[in-house]
Amino acid sequence: MAAPETGSDSSKVDSKLLEILVCPVTKGPLEYDAGAQELVSRQAGLAYPIRDGIPIMLADEARALNDDKS
Repeated sequence: MAAPETGSDSSKVDSKLLEILVCPVTKGPLEYDAGAQELVSRQAGLAYPIRDGIPIMLADEARALNDDKS
C-alpha cells in the first residue's frame, strides 16, 4: 500500500470505504464532511473524526453535532 501523499489526496476518504461504513450507534448512513475531516451521522447527531486518513468510529471520540451551533 502506498504511503499517503501530502496534499488534498491524503485528506480524501475512499468512496468504497464510505459505502460500507455505518454509524456504530444507529447503523445508519454517514456523510463525508471534507472541510471538517469528519464522517457525520445525522440520525445519531454525531460527527466521527478522521485522523491521518483513518475514520475513528468510536462513539466516545465523536463530536455531538449541536456542539458547533448555539
